[in-house]
Amino acid sequence: ADGMAAPTMEERKACWGARDEFWQCLDSHGDDAAKCEKLRRAFESRCPQQWVKHFDKRRDFLKYKKKLETEGFHPPEAAGKS
Repeated sequence: ADGMAAPTMEERKACWGARDEFWQCLDSHGDDAAKCEKLRRAFESRCPQQWVKHFDKRRDFLKYKKKLETEGFHPPEAAGKS
């Protein structure tokens, strides 16, 4: 198939399903990718390469956001002024 072709609805569903399973695995193993290698491969094989890159970035962003929400945001410029 032509790599630029838009995925069909079926393909999108397969991709999202694979991504969700992979992310759930990461969540339950504290982001230990080695434990989720099989799901990672399924995710990569079911999703267009661009999407894999996008979702990886998205996950990093979501993790970062969650970290800020749980630990609170400390702007670096406030350090040492307290």
